[in-house]
Amino acid sequence: MTKTKLKVGCQTFTWEMLGKAWTGGPDDLLNAIDDGGYAGVEITDTMIGHYADRPAEFATALDARGLALVSFAFGSKSGFTLKEALESDLEAARRWVGFAANFPGALVSIGSATVVSDGPRQDKFAISAEFYNRAAEIGRKAGVDVAVHPSSHHNTLLFDRADYDTIFALLDPDLVGWVPDTGHILRGHKDMLDTLRTHRDRIRYIHLKDVDAKGTWAMLGKGVCDTPAVIEIAGTAPHFTGWLVLEEESDTAAADPAGAVKTNRQTMRSYGA
Repeated sequence: MTKTKLKVGCQTFTWEMLGKAWTGGPDDLLNAIDDGGYAGVEITDTMIGHYADRPAEFATALDARGLALVSFAFGSKSGFTLKEALESDLEAARRWVGFAANFPGALVSIGSATVVSDGPRQDKFAISAEFYNRAAEIGRKAGVDVAVHPSSHHNTLLFDRADYDTIFALLDPDLVGWVPDTGHILRGHKDMLDTLRTHRDRIRYIHLKDVDAKGTWAMLGKGVCDTPAVIEIAGTAPHFTGWLVLEEESDTAAADPAGAVKTNRQTMRSYGA
């Protein structure tokens, strides 16, 4: 088992996935996450709200609740696979790296490359890799670690093991980290644990999600994810920060997001975190 001190954070996508059905703001998120017993938060460009240009005020809001910023996550309508959008995507990276730089130890997590246009897949890997590498260089200059977060959502370019191996072969291992998401990996890989072991030198922190045997989102501990094994592998990763970020996308969470994240935090205590 890892000797790294484990810290448990919460991702705000549990609310973001509700779309227009969610009418709250970032302070409501922080209150629910604090009430759920978490130590940190990963928030997205969609959910940061009025704090987007006020990092000092966001820091005050976090401090008032005893929360740390684990990471700032962002995506793009370009899917990071359109050559013509490269410069505007890099400008977004500069913006959010600059935001995260106000929070010591916080990372920037960049969403999955996604297919949004016709053309050869290999070309899209090259474009997304160029973006990830250049964005990570922006992060390096600002003292902010940058990592990629592959997904299994519609039209993702980074779904199965072959896709992971392809993109990682194109990414500078000294620059671009990886945020493995157990739920997304399980939906596209026959052996999640082997994927984690093979690319563990790239791991920065973990997104813990669960799915059932058919790949349907499940509450943590109610599916097929071998959470103790994931934690143990992460503990052997040289750049693992100790953060386990819970991100819940199940129907249970859609019905009661605050209740679901509180339940997941309780589940994590059974795993020693």
